[in-house]
Formats: sequence, C-alpha cells, structure tokens
Amino acid sequence: MKFELGLATFADLGSGVGPQQRLRELLEEAQLADQLGLDVFAVGEHHRADFAVSAPAVVLAAIAARTERIRLSSAVTVLSSDDPVRVFEEFAELDLISGGRAEIMAGRGSFIESFPLFGYDLEDYDDLFAEKLELLLAIREGNPVNWSGAHRAPLREAHAYPRPMQEPLPVWVAVGGSPDSVVRAARLGLPLALAIIGGRPAHFKPLIELYDRTWVASGHDPAQRRLAINTHGFVGRTRAEANSRFAAPYLAMMNRIGRERGWPPSGKPEYDALTSANGAVALGAPAEVAAKILMEHEMFGNTRYLVQMSVGAVAHRDVLRSMELFGTEVVPLVRAELERRSGPGAPPPAPVVSPTRDEPVSV
Repeated sequence: MKFELGLATFADLGSGVGPQQRLRELLEEAQLADQLGLDVFAVGEHHRADFAVSAPAVVLAAIAARTERIRLSSAVTVLSSDDPVRVFEEFAELDLISGGRAEIMAGRGSFIESFPLFGYDLEDYDDLFAEKLELLLAIREGNPVNWSGAHRAPLREAHAYPRPMQEPLPVWVAVGGSPDSVVRAARLGLPLALAIIGGRPAHFKPLIELYDRTWVASGHDPAQRRLAINTHGFVGRTRAEANSRFAAPYLAMMNRIGRERGWPPSGKPEYDALTSANGAVALGAPAEVAAKILMEHEMFGNTRYLVQMSVGAVAHRDVLRSMELFGTEVVPLVRAELERRSGPGAPPPAPVVSPTRDEPVSV
C-alpha cells in the first residue's frame, strides 16, 4: 500500500486577510500541492469568524476544477450537526466533478458552534455522530435506503442521487483522542485519521494499538487497515528560518484557542517541546521534518501523513515556500527511506520506546 503524503488546512484568517482573499490563497495552495505531486489536500469545516471555510464540499469542488490528480478530502466534515443525505450527495457530486478523487473525513467536531447554529443539543454530542455515521454508511451502500433513528426522520425506500464514481465513496473517521470513536471506526472497518496537535506522538500509541486490536477482533483484514496521522508542521531551509515564519502566528493561534478552553498559556518552553524530536509538531529543515514523519510511521504504521502548515496568521507566501520544500525535498527523503527499509536485506525496525509509567497516556 502506497504511503500517502499531503496537506490539511482550516483556511485560517490572519490579520488583514479577509475571507475572499483567503479563499483565493487556498485555491493557489491546492493547485501547488497538485503540481508538486502530493497525494491529498484536505479542507476543514468551521463556523467561526477566524476560519474561512464552513462548506468544504463547495471549496473542494472549486479545487477539483483546478487540479488533475490530487485526492480531495474534508478535514473534517462535522457530521454530528449535518444531514448525512446532504453530505453524501455533495461529496458524490464532488467525486463526479473530480473524476473519482473525493473523500469524506467525518468527525464529531472539536468546536461546538455548529450545534446551536443548526439546532442540535450538545447533550446528544456522541449519539448524534454515531447515528449519523450509521445513516451515511447506509446511503453509501446504495439505493434504496431504509433506516430509522432517534434524531432524524426515518427513510423508507429512499433514493440519494447522484451516485459517485467511486464505489464505495471513501469515508474516514477523524479523532483527536477519543477511545470510543477509535473503537467505532475499527468495528465498522473504516480508516482512521488521528490528529496529534499536542504532547508527544508516543503518548498516542495505546490509542492506535486499541484500533488495531479492535480491527482484528471485528474480523477485518489487517492488510486493509488504513491510518492517517495529521499534525501541525512547517518546513524551512533551516530550523531558524522555519521558526521565524511559523512560531509567532502558531503560538498566537494556540493561545487564542487555549483561552477559550481554559488551557494554560503557551510560550517558548512549550513551543520548543512541541517542535523537539519527540514533540507533536513537524518543524525544521527538510531532513528534520522527514525524520519526524518516519519516526511516526515506525511508531504507528500509518499509511498516510497530512501536515497543516497554514496555522493562524502564517503568511501565504511562507506557506507556499514551505509547501515547495515539503514536496521537493521532504517527500523524496521519506519515500527513499521507506523504500530502503522495505527492500531485501533491510534491518528490522528499531524498537519504539513506550511511555514510562509516570508519563500520562493521552487517549
């Protein structure tokens, strides 16, 4: 199975950048990703003033018309506050426009603004996702659809059109650390996307082990298991160059969100820990970023890696430069090393050091 490398973005709105300009920049980033030969471009959904995209399928359709081969995914579709029929129809149309390149990355949502906006009760947070994922998968199976649940009117001999090119339309489950969501994805035989935005990647190893155990126990073929790791990251010609373009806007964004959630403030010590060799952020010169990706691949056996570079108010020109270095230098380093490791006579993988007893396991 090919190891896929790509980009994810929330289309953050920086200082002095309005939604129209940011969406133009987003299209330029997607076109460059396609030209660089990256495998995936994923766009998030938010309903806030600091992000430009509330309807990923609309933006991805515009990207589809300007690209040729790159896969196009949401990151994520907040399925809990959306209608699965509409989600399926939108992404089926995206699949047709793109020539079979669409994916749905479904999640419960890390922000809550969409729930009151669309008339849903946060008390039903998990039940809404479980029920709507069930319906989405039923629609994906084909027409007619017969389904009933607690939070939506039932469907009887219903038909959803158009049908996509891909059968089935790919659906991933995106998680940030919920064991329940991990178990649900594994039992359903769905690929998993894990966002690691803090701490150390090693702390998430038990979560992936849970996914793998449940996958096998549910009778799924281990060869069909697919896992994406999504992190923040940035590439510079040197580490100092990467820090000069990324650190200030990244910390500003993390502290802004942190104040909303009651997190302690982050400064240089926290940033240095996150961008260290064992931290969650893949930042530095090309060789450093490649090493971080390879470390996580050895740790998790993931089949996909997505990096989020346009975080906060990182300048568009700096994101494009980072993307160029990622596509022309990081990706070849990663692919060459993975090919070497899988070749005849390759040494066995080095053991992964598990968290010590006094380290918290973030699951």
